[in-house]
Amino acid sequence: MKPNSGPKPVNASVRIGHVHLKVADLERSLAFYCDVLGFKVTQRFGQQAAFVSAGGYHHHIGLNTWESAGGQPPPPGATGLYHVAILYPTRAGLADALRRLVKAKVPLEGASDHGVSEAIYLRDPDRNGVELYWDRPEEQWPRSADGGLAMFTHPLDLDALLKESP
Repeated sequence: MKPNSGPKPVNASVRIGHVHLKVADLERSLAFYCDVLGFKVTQRFGQQAAFVSAGGYHHHIGLNTWESAGGQPPPPGATGLYHVAILYPTRAGLADALRRLVKAKVPLEGASDHGVSEAIYLRDPDRNGVELYWDRPEEQWPRSADGGLAMFTHPLDLDALLKESP
């Protein structure tokens, strides 16, 4: 195949709008996503589903028990969601999220500086992977000698990040 001879790429303004997660216990999930992370409920469907958002959007995350009430997380080695990534607009916003996690004693699975972004990794109460991150401005992204993207993975200094929290 000749370079650039494949199908036309998707429009650059396309975005991932929301994610729906199957959960075992709706109230437990709402406590995590609302009380710990700070999302707000925009709509509920009884004890079976709820939509939560940041800033009044109709929903960023749907939580439902339609096929999963009382269920167990998928076993290791199974296919499924690796993680949902929640993008914060600033480093201070990510720092505030970290402060909330520390206060709620939510264990972290990792924290990385990728050059283009800084990220915190954890699990929600249903063991779904969650990434909380912020993107550095594009002009700060690391580049190779030929101008290509040169992402990396280094440990993120959580103490320094916490100092950014409002």
